[in-house]
Amino acid sequence: MRRKIITSPTLPLARFEALDALRGLAMVWMTVFHFCFDLNQFGFIGVDFYNDPIWTWQRTFILSLFLFSAGIGQATAVAHGQSWPRFWRRWAQVAGCALLVTAGSWWMYPQSFIYFGVLHGIALMLIIVRLTAHWGAWLWLFGGGVIAIKYIAVYAISACSNVEFVHLLNSPILNWLGLITQKPITEDYVPLLPWLGIMWWGAAAGSASSWLGSRFGLQVNPLPWIGRTLAFIGRWSLIYYLLHQPILFGSLMVLKRLL
Repeated sequence: MRRKIITSPTLPLARFEALDALRGLAMVWMTVFHFCFDLNQFGFIGVDFYNDPIWTWQRTFILSLFLFSAGIGQATAVAHGQSWPRFWRRWAQVAGCALLVTAGSWWMYPQSFIYFGVLHGIALMLIIVRLTAHWGAWLWLFGGGVIAIKYIAVYAISACSNVEFVHLLNSPILNWLGLITQKPITEDYVPLLPWLGIMWWGAAAGSASSWLGSRFGLQVNPLPWIGRTLAFIGRWSLIYYLLHQPILFGSLMVLKRLL
């Protein structure tokens, strides 16, 4: 199962810009989504974000794009010799920001605060992907398997007669696994299953890209201006993620009071 990853310290800058641009695209799409969500919260529009497929599927696509790019980034970092100390420094930033999200959401939504959202999920999945990045192309299979297992397991659990066991899986103690029969009351929920599968697919794509680039010297053309703009956002994605919603929410709060 193990496959040696050929490293290339001279990977063209355009490769990293392309990855940053992909992450930036996810961030911009997320911002539009959250802006519409906030408009709905303040009564400027009337939309069912929790049941309308137009919005629920958008959330799925945005999150998938974000986790896929995170998987690519981690595989690329491993392929280019990222040390464990450097990994843990970045991981600590993600985990710390996840705690800030929990604190901020508890202040804004005490009844539905975020205790295992996207940053919490990424913090856990980054460790798993870091340890398994060397699996290479096998991650396509394992990623698909994880996604399938999620829905097969939930179907089996739904038919389970052990009420206490089902209740335990639905409780915050274990619902971070994703083996739930009812969605928890929280503003953001990104459990391990099935989302680890998406990040594994991203890691598989990143591993393949790094290997092909090293083996055949594949080049990536410089990005156009809009791509460079997205890449700038993608490079600062963590800070952007923390700041965008308070800015949007605060601006609409002021507007609401002025009207």
